[in-house]
Amino acid sequence: MALPLLNYELTTQNSRVSNLAGDSSTVRGQLQGSSNAGGEGNRSSVDELIATAYRQIYFHAMSCDKEPFLESQLRAGNITTRDFIRGLLLSERFQQGYYQCNSNYRMVDQVVGRVLGRPVHGDAERRAWSIVIGTKGFTGFVDQLLDSEEYMQSFGYDLVPSQRSRVLPGQAVGEMPIYQAYPRYGSDWRDSLQKRAPSAQAEAMAPMEASEAWANGQPPAWALKAWLGIAIVGGLELTRVLLTIAISMVRN
Repeated sequence: MALPLLNYELTTQNSRVSNLAGDSSTVRGQLQGSSNAGGEGNRSSVDELIATAYRQIYFHAMSCDKEPFLESQLRAGNITTRDFIRGLLLSERFQQGYYQCNSNYRMVDQVVGRVLGRPVHGDAERRAWSIVIGTKGFTGFVDQLLDSEEYMQSFGYDLVPSQRSRVLPGQAVGEMPIYQAYPRYGSDWRDSLQKRAPSAQAEAMAPMEASEAWANGQPPAWALKAWLGIAIVGGLELTRVLLTIAISMVRN
């Protein structure tokens, strides 16, 4: 039996009140529908919607990170924008680039910020959603967020989630962008990568191990004799060349 979402207190009401900024609202209406139904204008609006969704979930998406099937379903009107957001969150790109690089607590910060457009209300909400991840898995966590009353009232089926912020009295700007507040992975993951995959410079500076054929750090006797023979022959030949050059210079 899955545990219900724990109750948590709101830490601030700034992100919960109606936007009073008029035209400067951070939540804008977006068109959504089939690209075949509205001509070039509608196709361009769907292209902009898709690009906005990639920026909101991935921050930046290369061509190899895009989801052609989800895009085609959205363009054909077979899925809503909310379904497209769900597909991006459950994609292999997000799983490898975000979910596998973070703890459950940090994953709550990442997903709540991208889906609900606000930071979490302290450790209480962070614990509540992390329990959902532990009991229902990441898929259940995403579904519960997208089905929540807060998401439906803020973005519904056809809006791409965006950060909800207000210009507060005495503060020139609103909240810090989610991508700056919560980078893709933290210092703990970065440090673990360095330990598991040492740099090329560290490998080059590592001491070389002696061959098993060497005894007490010394090469075999035959190898030492061969090296000495080559060194003597090379020395004699170099001396002969230098003497030849010197004699030629004296004669000229």
